[in-house]
Amino acid sequence: MARLEELTRGASVVGILPGGPVSVVDVKWHGSAVVELTYKDPAGNLGHELLFRDTEPALEILDGGTPWSFDGDAELLRLASEAKRISLAHLFDPLLAVHTSLVEPLLHQIVAVYEEMLTRQPLRFLLADDPGAGKTIMAGLLIKELHARGDLERCLICCPGSLVDQWQDELWRRFQLPFEIVTGATVEASRSGNPFLERPLIIARLDHLARNEDVQAMLGQTEWDLVICDEAHKMSAHFLGGEIERTKRYKLGELLGGLCRHFLLMTATPHNGKEEDFQLFLRLLDADRFEGKFRDGVHQVDASDLMRRLVKEQLLKFDGTPLFPERRAYTVTYKLSEQEAALYKAVTE
Repeated sequence: MARLEELTRGASVVGILPGGPVSVVDVKWHGSAVVELTYKDPAGNLGHELLFRDTEPALEILDGGTPWSFDGDAELLRLASEAKRISLAHLFDPLLAVHTSLVEPLLHQIVAVYEEMLTRQPLRFLLADDPGAGKTIMAGLLIKELHARGDLERCLICCPGSLVDQWQDELWRRFQLPFEIVTGATVEASRSGNPFLERPLIIARLDHLARNEDVQAMLGQTEWDLVICDEAHKMSAHFLGGEIERTKRYKLGELLGGLCRHFLLMTATPHNGKEEDFQLFLRLLDADRFEGKFRDGVHQVDASDLMRRLVKEQLLKFDGTPLFPERRAYTVTYKLSEQEAALYKAVTE
């Protein structure tokens, strides 16, 4: 703040023009509360302005008479330059999320994030690795990497109710991502009436969203950079005659797919043995490509560019050794006791 009395010839003043400081050429007083100011703008053009006492809070006198002096706050300069350096870190470190998180990722996790998913813009992908592959870790790396690259501000994770606390804990403990869980109580306590607009990082229960039409109406007012659906096989649909019978969870998947730029489905069991149901599931990612009912011998489902599935035998450590012990399936014979045989017979009958 500068008082009108401080406006003297040659002073550099901020607050007169929005484009930058002006140089005072002349000052003429009218009484004790009004100043007629003649100034020169940065382009050298002359101007006139009547200034009153109520304009003093917006005025500032620049020391040294130039905005390019080197007498600024060195600590603020260091802070600003460091923030800019961090914002560009992904250009110099291609695995930035890995090196800034409390994880020791495995080879298949790095390949999934940096070769399979980050290269797709926009991302519409199904991650279907076997259980134990660390799909939560892959999702966290993806979120953090997109955020570091300035491609993500708003993210919604939709998962079964039994997994919401696990998701929240893992994302904060390993990646320092402050996701909030939205519940019925959160909706009722929302100031705006729509908690999905108030929070940028949200975890929501699958059935809470699928069964509540009011909540879905709130979701319909939002847009997301990334939506992740865990246990996505629960979003199922079936053909009944010639018509598609959609579950509420499937309808939710269709809604979420239209609200985001990046859409990631995760499940360890993407296929239930029926090719037509699998094609309906893939319609959540590409409705045009998988339109119509699958007919064997007529249609071919090639989802290699939309999904990745690795079974446990394909998961390796960095030294090439198997990540999991070899699975051996064989039948073990045993003899029932008299009581077990009697129970077996009774249950069978």
